[in-house]
Amino acid sequence: MDNADYLDVALRLANADLLDLPGLQAALHDEPWWSSRATSADVETLRTVATTIRTTLDAAVRGDGDAALTSVNGLLAEHPPRPRVSGHGAGGWHIHVADPDASPATEVAAASAWGLAQALVRHPLSRWGHCAAEGCGNYYLDSSTNQAKRFCSPRCANRVHVAAFRSRHRG
Repeated sequence: MDNADYLDVALRLANADLLDLPGLQAALHDEPWWSSRATSADVETLRTVATTIRTTLDAAVRGDGDAALTSVNGLLAEHPPRPRVSGHGAGGWHIHVADPDASPATEVAAASAWGLAQALVRHPLSRWGHCAAEGCGNYYLDSSTNQAKRFCSPRCANRVHVAAFRSRHRG
């Protein structure tokens, strides 16, 4: 994985309903090596991590850099990355942020903290947002060139645009 993937994990945790193990497994759908080993104890740990990620993202969306830095630094202190290179032959090397025998919660928490920290350093606070779709409120990072992103996903954007189209074409 790379830093962008780790940010994606952090955003999925922040936007997930971590009510139970299936909820966590759904949030980690792209990482079967974590989701298949996750337990109820991991849910409890990552629920707390997700709350801190949301606190950090709320600060970023508000443009409160000091609060975002304090929050992400707390997350890094509580879940420090322990980088190691892992690989599967000459071309398949990548970095993991936890020990090989770490629980999924340990690695996901460290990965999320690291990805969020790297993204906050790389992207200005004006690039962070909440989805504009009514009832959604998911967080996103706008990495578009024109800084015009308003929705967390194409699904939310399509739903809003279809509703607006239908509204314009009624009677």
